[in-house]
Amino acid sequence: MLYYLFEYLKDVFGDFPGSGLFQFLSFRAGMAIVVALLVSIVWGDKIISSLKSLQIGESVRDLGLAGQNEKSGTPTMGGIIIVLAVIIPVLLFSKLDSVYIHLLLIATIWMAIVGGIDDYIKVFKKNKAGLHGKFKILGQVGLGLLVASVMFWNSEINVRVSYDEAIENNYPILSSFQDTLADGEVKHYAYVKTGLTNVPFIKGNSFNYRNLVFFTKDNQDAFYWIFFIPFVIFLITAVSNAANLTDGIDGLAAGVSAIIVGVLAIFAYLSSNAQFADYLNILFIPNSQELVVFSASMIGACVGFLWYNSYPAKVFMGDTGSLALGGIIATLTILLRKEFLIPILCGIFFIETLSVMIQVSYFKYTKSKYGEGRRVFLMSPIHHHYQKMGMHEAKIVTRFWIVGVLLAILTIITLKVR
Repeated sequence: MLYYLFEYLKDVFGDFPGSGLFQFLSFRAGMAIVVALLVSIVWGDKIISSLKSLQIGESVRDLGLAGQNEKSGTPTMGGIIIVLAVIIPVLLFSKLDSVYIHLLLIATIWMAIVGGIDDYIKVFKKNKAGLHGKFKILGQVGLGLLVASVMFWNSEINVRVSYDEAIENNYPILSSFQDTLADGEVKHYAYVKTGLTNVPFIKGNSFNYRNLVFFTKDNQDAFYWIFFIPFVIFLITAVSNAANLTDGIDGLAAGVSAIIVGVLAIFAYLSSNAQFADYLNILFIPNSQELVVFSASMIGACVGFLWYNSYPAKVFMGDTGSLALGGIIATLTILLRKEFLIPILCGIFFIETLSVMIQVSYFKYTKSKYGEGRRVFLMSPIHHHYQKMGMHEAKIVTRFWIVGVLLAILTIITLKVR
């Protein structure tokens, strides 16, 4: 909103003080972080007080974990703080005519509502199971269907390739242009609507979903949705559930999410800059620079939430926050065409989910074979395993953050390792 306000003031009054600042992506992203931090810190205390007055407290099951009983009654649904701290700076500092911003705002609110219903049932209906699994999955599938459909059919979401590549591969061309470089070389580019995405560790650094429907011959770009849409649905469902599993001890999910989104902010900046994209041989995604502003808002929101959520937590994010975080991260990654980096970048989420899958599978297998279920871990998800070993949760969270930073660095390195 402020971008358009200062544009209007500049048109009316000419060189209006401060209007030029809003032309700089770095300024808008920086202000988004600051405002998100302030919203989460200043309003966070008021929201926590409201949650307490409404008696929206966590009911803790006795799992035999150290310090567990002290958490009983701690306000939950604190994900509202994160959602507000993301939405407000995005509305203030981003260009609101961007389809990317539309999708991410929808993803934020959509998953927050699904998580909020789950928390409501747990708190007010006293049903620890919360929202029935099939309805939660339905909400995640709905978001995945929306994101994938818009990416497939909306012409504003496209990529730039060389004109020769577009002709050679018969990509649907939306428009084309010529660019004269500093050395006088003339390059011919085309904006195309196709299923191109980046893949790490391979020389070409790209994959096209349309290759999966090779049997359609000349109609590949019209039918690759057959595989693309289910894959997007799977990713959004998997990442949002993984973030939900990770939210088990104070500060873990918020801290890990801040690290992940920090990397996505870097990728968004590089992918929206034609020169950097060419140099790094990644896809240039036109008009995607607003993803930097959104990522910046989310970084500020997650770090600001840690003000109250770090050990000992004054508030829990609940499914309102964890499902929203996972949904946003998955959507961001897909829009940036970096979805194949999810196992590395979201490695903490992946490990937490894998530990649950291993534990459940092995328990069922041994129960059917020996009549008694056995466990690989003392408890899953794996952060509870370390709690059972006697490690303090603050140390667990710090070490997981360190691993998250390591995975973030490895993810960035994939830009050059092929």
